[in-house]
Amino acid sequence: MRVLIVEDDLDIATNLYEFLESRGNTVDMARDGVSGMHLATSGDFDAIVLDLGLPGMDGLRLCQKLRREARQDVPVLILTARDVLDDKLAAFDCGADDYLVKPFALREVEARLKALVLRRRGRVIDRKLVSGAIEFDTASLAVAVDGRPVHLSRKCLRLLEMMMTEPNRVYARTELEQALWGDEHPQSDSLRSHMHMLRRALTDARGHSPIETVHGVGYRFASVDVGQA
Repeated sequence: MRVLIVEDDLDIATNLYEFLESRGNTVDMARDGVSGMHLATSGDFDAIVLDLGLPGMDGLRLCQKLRREARQDVPVLILTARDVLDDKLAAFDCGADDYLVKPFALREVEARLKALVLRRRGRVIDRKLVSGAIEFDTASLAVAVDGRPVHLSRKCLRLLEMMMTEPNRVYARTELEQALWGDEHPQSDSLRSHMHMLRRALTDARGHSPIETVHGVGYRFASVDVGQA
């Protein structure tokens, strides 16, 4: 996940940042509402963790502007000390998706974020990703081309699932490396090697690979015929 934390308490923000990053997520952080709004509208995040009591622009205003002016539908998890019902109702009225009162467990924050992201992607239940002749059953991790099984390593499966989930989106090399290895920095050619193996397997099965290199940036799964069953 790509997560933005908007929190003015440095200790809380740092704990969240370090925990989420250690779990293989890509994390950015802002400590005031104005900076948070700028990052939220200029970045490409899967979810936002948002405090209410922020300097510059409070969390309610930020969330409201994000929904009504910027027209962003990124999931927003409110993380605040305010436990009064009226505060919760006001947050949901401004467009928040979930609400968690401090103090909190880091693992619960991550679990709620994952649930929000999966729901946004329509992946609350396991299902197949389909692009043309390629089928990926996310429950069994089985890949087939024209009904014939294609055997892939775990890391190649992870790469394929990421890219098939959001076809035609360009994935940066650093994002793919983070998803595969977390903070354990791989050898310089490790991603390229796994991508080569994935492409070779798909090429052998269907004559060509839909994975394209975007020079200087990363890779994308090119598809004009994407469906999901």
